Amino acid sequence: MKNQKKSLAGLVIVIVLFSCQHKVYGQSNEWNEITNTFIKEYKELNLPAIQLSFVDNIKNIQSIASVHAQEAVFSTLENRLQKINKNQLSDHEKLDYDLILYECQLNRDRIAIEKKWLNRKEDSIPETKIFDVPDGKEWYTYFLKKWVDKETTPEEIYALGIKEIEKVKTKMKAIQVKSGMDSLTFSKHIKDSSFFYTNIDTVQQSFLEIKKKVSKKLPELFPFLDSIPDVEIKLGTNKNLAQVPGFYRDRTFYYNYFNSSFNKRQVGWLYIHEAMPGHHYQIMVELSRPRSEIQKIFSYRGVGEGWAAYIEELGSEIGAYQNIYDELGKWEWDIIRSVRVVLDVGLNYHGWSDQKALEFWQQHIKGQDDIAFREINRMKRWPAQVITYKYGSNKILEWKSELEKNKKFDLKEFHRNILKRGLLPYSILRKQLGL
Repeated sequence: MKNQKKSLAGLVIVIVLFSCQHKVYGQSNEWNEITNTFIKEYKELNLPAIQLSFVDNIKNIQSIASVHAQEAVFSTLENRLQKINKNQLSDHEKLDYDLILYECQLNRDRIAIEKKWLNRKEDSIPETKIFDVPDGKEWYTYFLKKWVDKETTPEEIYALGIKEIEKVKTKMKAIQVKSGMDSLTFSKHIKDSSFFYTNIDTVQQSFLEIKKKVSKKLPELFPFLDSIPDVEIKLGTNKNLAQVPGFYRDRTFYYNYFNSSFNKRQVGWLYIHEAMPGHHYQIMVELSRPRSEIQKIFSYRGVGEGWAAYIEELGSEIGAYQNIYDELGKWEWDIIRSVRVVLDVGLNYHGWSDQKALEFWQQHIKGQDDIAFREINRMKRWPAQVITYKYGSNKILEWKSELEKNKKFDLKEFHRNILKRGLLPYSILRKQLGL
């Protein structure tokens, strides 16, 4: 009798184990089929990449038949995902799951607006700003999600801009106080000729010196350095890009010097933003890290700007800011970024006039109206893109502050965890960090 009971118990265990293994095996097959189907069907859709210009994005809308086909693909895939037990997936599979779901939901948002546009049969696209386009507020909300993150809202972004303006003003005031000068004397002092280079060779040498100082500090705080090729530093020659102090392209940091002088306060923050450990470092890390086939499909360009803007916050720690004026240079550019956040939402979501935008600019930035006109026009052409800098740096700083509460926090490991999977949407990256 005992032997019979043991046999029965053993049979039950075998049946249970077989059942569990069958479920896992069945799910594994289903998951592989979903990912393979997604890769195949997504590529076949041949969707155009997001463009800076909202006009170009609207021009790229495909036919109504194509848009309906896209909707069928994303709806079907999303329904299939709901049937998967995510808890039974590996960590890498969970990341792919989150990315597929993210893209399905974001594309369905886009498709809903594009169907409205196609049904209207508009003859032309208003090119003034996205607010003036039919369903402009919906368009702007979508572009905000596409450039920044699916979980963002215009209201949240506007509030972030107001908060960042006050933060940057406080930082700038603290530097003025530290100088020992009153505000008027300080304002005159930083315009002195001693703060400007007038020789191109001197500018080049200044960047090379910063590169040398920063490179000594990086191993303490940043991983993967052995896989990073050297970054070149060159004078920019494209006058179409003269509106920015510098840019990064093809393993080279270019600084712009088309006027009679170059502000010394731009050297530190500009180098670490564009070169090491900013754009050059982040891009090279991403190219060197293994990624799944799902990850290789997508590119989250806005996250790269967030990383580079975050790096500026570490300027003193990595040797880029040698004095209070080097740090001031970072905040002088950051106040522009912060004001732009509010203006972008104001112009493109709330329908502000250029005059109202200019008045807001002048309230917070004095004597730079020429830059204001340029930036207002840029934001109207390229809605949401300028927000990527402040949103990203703010998110990374928030996470850093939260994780620093743990006494075992390691900044180098924090950077490793942000970068090791390549650029990810912030709402997904947050979960990857365990927050």
